[in-house]
Amino acid sequence: MPAAVSGCLLARSMASHHNHHRQRGAAALPVINIGRLGDKDPAARALVVQDIARACRDRGCFQVTNHGVSKSAMDSALEAASEFFDMPAERKAAFACDDIRSPIRYDTSSRDGISKARSFLKHYANPLDHWVDSWPTQPATYRKKMGTYAVEIQRLSMQLMGAIVQGLGLSPMYLEEKLEAGLQFMALNNYPQGSSRAGDTVGLAPHSDIGFITILLQSSPGLEVTHHDDGGAWTPVPVIPGALHVHLGDHLEVLSNGRLRSLLHRAILNTDEARVSIASIHGAAMDEKVGCAEELVDEGHPRMYRESSFHDFLDFLPTNVKAYRRFVETLKIDSA
Repeated sequence: MPAAVSGCLLARSMASHHNHHRQRGAAALPVINIGRLGDKDPAARALVVQDIARACRDRGCFQVTNHGVSKSAMDSALEAASEFFDMPAERKAAFACDDIRSPIRYDTSSRDGISKARSFLKHYANPLDHWVDSWPTQPATYRKKMGTYAVEIQRLSMQLMGAIVQGLGLSPMYLEEKLEAGLQFMALNNYPQGSSRAGDTVGLAPHSDIGFITILLQSSPGLEVTHHDDGGAWTPVPVIPGALHVHLGDHLEVLSNGRLRSLLHRAILNTDEARVSIASIHGAAMDEKVGCAEELVDEGHPRMYRESSFHDFLDFLPTNVKAYRRFVETLKIDSA
């Protein structure tokens, strides 16, 4: 186990190119059928890459269908998460820990300055055989269900990142080795049913994620997003049966040298029911520094960000409680 983490231990969419359509409304969010990403026909793949590149640039997020993650794996992961959160408080408390570097951590509040009304379980997942022994043994099927989902999502993350970096003009294999050995950080979130009382609506305050991308599965609506061009307006992310939500993280903004922006998002309490979500954050290994891709730095596009690692992000978190700042903002190189 790395020293840095020691401590307390589907709708098929049809529109242009038959793989991209938008929800109705001015702030519609892209839904992309990625079934042809693995196509041997480069022209077919190129159309999907083009749609992903547009979604990354214009919205900072998209939903994917025909992604190869089985419905049974998705349903079972949500079941496992719900079963964990339904356990007696003393069983869950066994995973409570003040150390944000712990390989597994349960809490009903947070030291990140953004949690308003949620309980969560966070743990690492890649490679699975390295981390699974630290996962809960109760519920009895937790490791099997969450492990199956984690492996399928890790595979999907590599496929999506290949397309995203290709959309930036880099080789699809540009990050493959770093992603294979990279970090998969899973955050299981449990939000109570919301009430109509003022101030009770936000479960997780606006923030962006570390890593390259986050792949999110939600049991019911509650996720909202805003892009830097939206003028502060929030767009609810619909729950599309079989689809997974993908958004860009701080390290992808850095890697792209500002061509892409990490997504600001928040969670709103659902007034109809309690809600569970599973976020899987994918990035480079804990101590691997991520900087601007050299191919994207030139005279017209000077380097905009300093290098940083997930380890650096963990060092930053305790300083970010009173007044939230996006980690990526602290990495910007002052051009003055």
